[in-house]
Amino acid sequence: MLRHRFAELRGPDVPAKALDARALAALAANPGCRRRALLDGAGVDKAALASALGSPSAFGQSQFAFMRGNAFEARVKADGGAELLRLAHERLDPGAEPPARAQVPDLSAAGPQGRVARTALALREAAGSGGWTLLDHPLLVLEVAGSPAFLEPDAVVVHPDGSWTVVEIKSFPMLDGAADPAKVGAAARQAAVYVLALEEVAARLAREGASPRVRHRVLLVCPRDFSNLPTASAVDVRRQRAVTARQLSRLTRVEEIADTLPEGTCFSPELPVEELTAAVEAVPAAYAPECLSACDLAFHCRARAREGGAVTALGRPVRAELGGLSSVEDVLAAARGEAGDPDDPAVAALRRAAALRAEALDAARARTLPAPSAGPEAALCR
Repeated sequence: MLRHRFAELRGPDVPAKALDARALAALAANPGCRRRALLDGAGVDKAALASALGSPSAFGQSQFAFMRGNAFEARVKADGGAELLRLAHERLDPGAEPPARAQVPDLSAAGPQGRVARTALALREAAGSGGWTLLDHPLLVLEVAGSPAFLEPDAVVVHPDGSWTVVEIKSFPMLDGAADPAKVGAAARQAAVYVLALEEVAARLAREGASPRVRHRVLLVCPRDFSNLPTASAVDVRRQRAVTARQLSRLTRVEEIADTLPEGTCFSPELPVEELTAAVEAVPAAYAPECLSACDLAFHCRARAREGGAVTALGRPVRAELGGLSSVEDVLAAARGEAGDPDDPAVAALRRAAALRAEALDAARARTLPAPSAGPEAALCR
């Protein structure tokens, strides 16, 4: 029933766009946005939707970067992942037996559910093998807001002690052993989603009598300096994992959001702009400037927030400081003393700031006004 409802929301013959870890990390960073939760849960292509609305997204990976990333990943995994496993041994488990003969199981199966089951079986078999195992592009599943999200990490390494490590392969460089902190942070948040999905597999296997363990230090593999040679760093994602788990648990279930929509609501890019805009506006959004780097609909939502004078367009810190004042008009009225409770700390701070601004402007005007004339007598004396 829910699958049929989602198909209606996407439009006739519009395929579903699968959720990935990057989208889930962005969704977890803004759990109050019902619009993104519904569109992602229903498999709506937000990039196509944004273009149809006249506010196309301005971010994404170039074709050149995509090809470079694929070429680097292929190099890292060449020869049965020998270099990747060497880096895992060096950075994460130097006391274990060197990965001279590692297993690389075949994870192919029919359909996503088949691949998820095959991945779980391979993880269970590898955990009891006593050696190194490399799972190349395993498929995991994580329930988000009542809908399953299929996730495909670059790789998962199984250590000789049976523990599991997520591997993230990125094409941005590590210069002198360090990478761009912002890019490392984004990779850590993405890896935290995979860790959560692996923990779901571990919990299911534990109920069957196994005792697997998911490591919270992931392996980030990047090019060394300006070469195409791989290097790696161990990144602790415990904080990102805890934040992501908490935020995802706060998401309203997608079917609850869908039930609040008017009958016949559809997000097909083929619809007229007016009808499509009305459908999108029927779902509440929680825009923040951070959305510009994570959501295809950010430019549309920003324009709407500015039109409505929403203070969220100024950023979450500003929104938090303003308390119950949710619009720019309310803020200005409170600052002028025309509205608002004087005992409200936010209102009092605004009025004090307005008074200080008025004093500063009066002082500046006084300094720039011409000196008053001394009269004709002074001119005669000269």
